[in-house]
Amino acid sequence: MKLTPYVDNLRREFLAAAAATGEEPHALAERLLLSLDASVRLTLLEVLSAATDEISREFAPGSVDIRLQGLDPSFVVTQPPAEPVPEDMAAPSPADPQVEGVPARINFRVPGPLKTRIEEAARQSGLSVNAWLVRAVNETLHAVPSPPQRRPSSGQRHVTGWVR
Repeated sequence: MKLTPYVDNLRREFLAAAAATGEEPHALAERLLLSLDASVRLTLLEVLSAATDEISREFAPGSVDIRLQGLDPSFVVTQPPAEPVPEDMAAPSPADPQVEGVPARINFRVPGPLKTRIEEAARQSGLSVNAWLVRAVNETLHAVPSPPQRRPSSGQRHVTGWVR
């Protein structure tokens, strides 16, 4: 998807409105547009990103991701798997007692080789990277044993639990 036609249209409309008020406002509008171009593009990307997040929530377990190639965004649609996903492998839903509230955004930075492995695992699972990560984190948190607990004291100091 090219943002340039949309940015150019906004530029034409802005300059036309400024030209109607005289030469000096038109010159000022041209100078302002130079600094507004990046801001307009960023705002459009934020709107597209918010839309893909909303679509992905409704489309789960499929997803829609937005990727930036140069200055232009593109959309990647991941279809839901053809076969039903076993319930114990399903991504958590808002009704899941372990997952409360609306989705929240996290910045997650990983080394390049790990990112590649995550993307490959998600692709093999037929999931978006986001859906795969949510599932992986949910499964990991459910698999973590509870922290060690002290038994009531009977004169001996004894701790049960796990050690890493």
